[in-house]
Order: sequence, then structure tokens, then C-alpha cells
Amino acid sequence: MEAKELRVMSAADLTDKLTGLREELGHLALKRATSRLDNPMKLKETKRDIARVATVLREKARQSQEG
Repeated sequence: MEAKELRVMSAADLTDKLTGLREELGHLALKRATSRLDNPMKLKETKRDIARVATVLREKARQSQEG
């Protein structure tokens, strides 16, 4: 997922996406603890996606405050 794709989404959509990604991260962490992951890089990718979504949400919040 790229930041360009996220910037066109609404704040509500981004919040939903962030919630889904956090749930996915929890499931991946649980799988890692109990058994082997099919793709260990998925954990890292999900963390980065969470950071991207959070960054875009902060940008949108800051833009709405400025005017």
C-alpha cells in the first residue's frame, strides 16, 4: 500500500483501515508465538502499513486545524 492511495481516502476510511491493520497485526503476532508464519515479512509489512495510515491521518488532522 502506498501513501498516494491512502491520501485519497477519507478520515473515516483511514480509521477503519487502521483498526483492521491492528487486528491483523495481533493475529500475526499470535500465530508467530504459537506456530510458524507462512510469510514472516508480513509482520513487518503490516507494521509499516500501520505507520503509513497513522501518518496520513495526522496529516489530514493537521490540515483541518490549519484551515
